[in-house]
Amino acid sequence: MTQRQAIYPASSARHALYDVHGYSPAIRSGDLLFVSGQVGSREDGSPEDTYLGQVERAFENLKAVLEAAGCSFDDIIDVTTFHTDPEAQFPILMPVKERIFPSRPFPNWTAVGVTWLAGFDFEIKVIARIPGA
Repeated sequence: MTQRQAIYPASSARHALYDVHGYSPAIRSGDLLFVSGQVGSREDGSPEDTYLGQVERAFENLKAVLEAAGCSFDDIIDVTTFHTDPEAQFPILMPVKERIFPSRPFPNWTAVGVTWLAGFDFEIKVIARIPGA
């Protein structure tokens, strides 16, 4: 049976937030990395003031978790995003998405409209393949 290994980003300030809420930022299982939903939170857990700020910070937080496992955005194979107002938010999100994933093959992507994200307006979770694992 494959062992689960918790992966934490290098930033020690965020570790306390994961412990308070009782989950791991990511779990490595074999050559796969399952990253928990990342939001646009600052080091203290508070949200960025704008939707664009939340999206950019969520991708920065995601990048930190990926790097802790030896991965990059290129290793992502599946993405799920959560949006509180998809119709209004997609025009803001898409340029960021296109910057992060500029060329084919693009990862799978599922976008879900939700009514609540604990004070946030965007969340992203991914599955990545760990290179060389």
